[in-house]
Amino acid sequence: MDTTMHFLIPILTMAVAVIIALLAGALVLHVIPKLGPMGVRLSAALCHAPALDWLIIYFTVLPMIVGPIVSGWRGLIGAIAGQVASVLIWSALHEMARRDAAQEPRIVSLINRFVGPWRNHTAIWLTAIVTPLFTLIRMAEVFIYPPIQLLVGFASYKGGDWVSVPRHKFSGLVGHDLIWCLYCDWMTGVWSLGSEMLRNVESFWCPIRFDSSKKCDNCSVDFPDIKDGWVAADGNMTQVIELIKQTQGGQHHGWFGHPVRITVKGNEVN
Repeated sequence: MDTTMHFLIPILTMAVAVIIALLAGALVLHVIPKLGPMGVRLSAALCHAPALDWLIIYFTVLPMIVGPIVSGWRGLIGAIAGQVASVLIWSALHEMARRDAAQEPRIVSLINRFVGPWRNHTAIWLTAIVTPLFTLIRMAEVFIYPPIQLLVGFASYKGGDWVSVPRHKFSGLVGHDLIWCLYCDWMTGVWSLGSEMLRNVESFWCPIRFDSSKKCDNCSVDFPDIKDGWVAADGNMTQVIELIKQTQGGQHHGWFGHPVRITVKGNEVN
């Protein structure tokens, strides 16, 4: 018994600490908009990058850093357990506080009927595993892309136009539905901004179509220059050089249709 408790105490201690810290943070976020006009402005700022980035770090990354520092791998287990428990507790409390809305049509209830509760909840929690990946992508957007942008003249971006979480304003989203919709809200913005930056990289340095029509079709959804201008796979380097001269010869560089540059047709895009 002593051995078991010695093993469990660091895990349980870290889990409880994380639950308290995250629920306290969530409470603060609920209170801020009620602090008058200044609180409303602060709340709006926290819903957009760069302030949102710090919130994401607090709720997702920081526990997984502090846990191992304090208690090694058992601290990491406790931190993750505390994060999961915090989501479940907050969801239940929010649904209790919004009981009327919780009785309205729910996304979770419908999807549960489609695939079954255990499959639905298992699948959605599996999506949480990629949170560190999206955090790394966001870090690349903040720390790696700007130097590249300055060096070669790519377009600059205001992160808050992409990375934001406005879905909490949608009527009827409560508890489970709200927290997971906000998660998807954040991921979609991070991924879309990363795709925009990668379009610049591809069209600037490598405007050559793939030697696979299937891949070109699939990738053209996110990289429209594949079909709107890149050199065919059976082309030659002379064509590539001429295309780069034509599309990248101005002050701004990047993917062909970006509004900060001259388009392929030579027309300025507003």
